[in-house]
Amino acid sequence: MTQGDPGHSDAHRRLARALELAGLGAFEWDMAGGVFVVSPRMAAITGLPAGPMAASGMRAIEPFIHPDDLASFRAQKDLQRANGGLYDLEFRHIRPDDGRGVWLRVAGVLARDRDGRARSLTGIVEDVTRQKLEEAQRQTLLDELDHRVKNALATVQALATQTARGTTSLDAFLQTFAGRLKAMGSANELLTAARWRGAAIDHLVAAELGVYPPGQTDWQGPELYLTPRAANALALGLHELAANAVRFGALSVETGHVELSWRRCAEGGFELTWSESGGPTVGPPARRGFGSTLLDQVTGRELNGDTSIEYRPSGVLVRLRAGAAAVTPRPETVPEAPAPRSAETASAASAAPDLKGARVLIVEDAVLLAMELETGLADAGARVIGPAYELEEALAMLDQPIDAAVLDANLNGRSVAPVAQALAARGVPFVFATGYGEVAGPGGFDAPVIRKPYDVTQVAAAVADLLRDKPPHPRMSHPRMPHP
Repeated sequence: MTQGDPGHSDAHRRLARALELAGLGAFEWDMAGGVFVVSPRMAAITGLPAGPMAASGMRAIEPFIHPDDLASFRAQKDLQRANGGLYDLEFRHIRPDDGRGVWLRVAGVLARDRDGRARSLTGIVEDVTRQKLEEAQRQTLLDELDHRVKNALATVQALATQTARGTTSLDAFLQTFAGRLKAMGSANELLTAARWRGAAIDHLVAAELGVYPPGQTDWQGPELYLTPRAANALALGLHELAANAVRFGALSVETGHVELSWRRCAEGGFELTWSESGGPTVGPPARRGFGSTLLDQVTGRELNGDTSIEYRPSGVLVRLRAGAAAVTPRPETVPEAPAPRSAETASAASAAPDLKGARVLIVEDAVLLAMELETGLADAGARVIGPAYELEEALAMLDQPIDAAVLDANLNGRSVAPVAQALAARGVPFVFATGYGEVAGPGGFDAPVIRKPYDVTQVAAAVADLLRDKPPHPRMSHPRMPHP
């Protein structure tokens, strides 16, 4: 078929149409004749004029390449030409019509004559600016994630060190450290739900004080959102106040009461007041502990403000002032306030559960967590089955007698729902242990959910509750899509 044939013209038009639908421009470069032909679609992408233009060599296009990419372009071009003349290059292009920069991918094939001399280059051009921007955004997100993970690990390490310095026994250390870690986890959970744009003060307060009976705690204040840094600081500060109130202050007795309020300040920050009453007579501590240091220095500095503590005989009074930098606008995505736990749940978590003889399956993909669960449940008297670290491993363990199970909601990216469904069909109760922020577990099962980080005693208590109030089988509502 020759170029003058109607079939050739039809094929050429079909090819041009296909390239246009794919968003690709095309070019033909007669290198012997010094003519470079730009298709209309390539002209729209590059800003070069459509049609033929003079081009005596590949250097003719170099003025349109971003200066920072020119050396790389030349190196790639020379390497690919030496490897057979199949080109696939990416570079930033400066449009000659409006000066805008775009990322281009240029792919082409070099044709040679019988003597091996370059005769022509035919290829396509694709605008990959969007892909490059998305790639840069992904890298930025990965860098930010890496930064946050390292900060979190460093903070946990510092909390462990400071907690160890202030405690004299392993049990006291574990209890204090677990509480501080839980406060950090609650703040991060709220921040994640709001895409790390901020957390509401009332949500932070509810996460910390919602565990106590409603008659012992009250809080009120305007809707006010804190930056991630300020939210983490306030969460730790509130935890220290609550922990001290439980050990020495108003929350150590049933008649005690904690009132918490906050207000906006004219200069843009806020002031929070923690007031205790109805508890035992208090006085200044004999020594300055980590909690007082955190309130006075860390929390104050992180909130760009200051903290004052009064040890009144009637109860502790704390005033915390924060600067305007601690406050952020209302995020576009705002999570629901944490659901308060009942006093019974709180006391059950702190009580020593009895699982003597109970056969408990552990399904958890994190080795350290699985080991901790195995030790904690065994200490409570359970006969541990597993742990199972993978979905198939867990399913293979279901052919033996099981009284209850602790299920990680996500196993290396796969939902644990098939295991839950099999257990539910057999009438075996289970509890979900998950790092996800939702209240329900995967698959729509009506089963307890314990969010990480958790205390192993809390998990053991939840299993004990399952066995004590064991229903015929966990009810299943309308199934939801499992986690990816």
